[in-house]
Amino acid sequence: MTAELADDLLSEGLQRVQREIDDAFDAILDVPDDPRARLVEAMRYATIGGGKRVRPLLLVAVAEMYGVARPSAIRAGCAIEALHAYSLVHDDLPCMDDDERRHGKPTLHLAFDDATAVLAGDSLHALAFELLSDTQTSADPFVRAELVRCLAVASGSNGMAGGQMMDIIAETSQFDLHMITRLQQLKTGALLGAAVEMGAILGHVAQEGRTHLRAYARDIGLAFQIADDLLDHEGDEQKAGKALRKDEGQGKATFVSLMGAEKAREQAFALSDQAIARLAQHGKEADLLRALARFVVERDR
Repeated sequence: MTAELADDLLSEGLQRVQREIDDAFDAILDVPDDPRARLVEAMRYATIGGGKRVRPLLLVAVAEMYGVARPSAIRAGCAIEALHAYSLVHDDLPCMDDDERRHGKPTLHLAFDDATAVLAGDSLHALAFELLSDTQTSADPFVRAELVRCLAVASGSNGMAGGQMMDIIAETSQFDLHMITRLQQLKTGALLGAAVEMGAILGHVAQEGRTHLRAYARDIGLAFQIADDLLDHEGDEQKAGKALRKDEGQGKATFVSLMGAEKAREQAFALSDQAIARLAQHGKEADLLRALARFVVERDR
């Protein structure tokens, strides 16, 4: 597949999943005619019309490789995106990163208030598991249970939240390359890995049949974070839609500070190539996953 065809495939895939996820959240998050309206409006603010939707696209791409109906995959994609959105809402709070912009607009606690942001994040966390446990996502109770467990593990102390705690500690500790890699495998990589795994779960792929997909997810997860560090180091804040160069200002160790920009970039592309090689047993049905592996290192936001 040529680079031009890969770009077209990815662009079409991203635009379609962005539209479908937005439409799904619009239907799911119906604003009630009572005092809860402000909470649901905040949840809508956090989930509709923002973000690259890489996680749901990964999930949908894997699910469709194994014949899963798209509506089912989109609902599971909304679950992982709700979980991701909750983490960003809480991460932006003054007690965490204290950010002012997210996806090119004021962060939720500034658009609403701190208390509403906490409750909106809590509610999005709960919504993720409500969606996964719903029969509309899968009629198979064993699939639903495995989906719930997969996302729970990826989001807790052994996944994203654990990585966020390590990131906070990194502000006052000097981490080496091994520790930074572990931090990012949890903070960023865990949810990307869960997206791939959940697509396979929906497709009834046995544990042993997912080994190459897990390896693909590990590679792109690390490549994604190295690319993030490069963007933070040399990116454009207008394109990124958020504040950059905060890690450098706080003296945090990153892949760029530890390896240098050029070596970090080389490593990101090597991981992207390795991820693509993991898909050798698949044909054209995995072309979107191959294009995504390139996108995570070539993006400018």
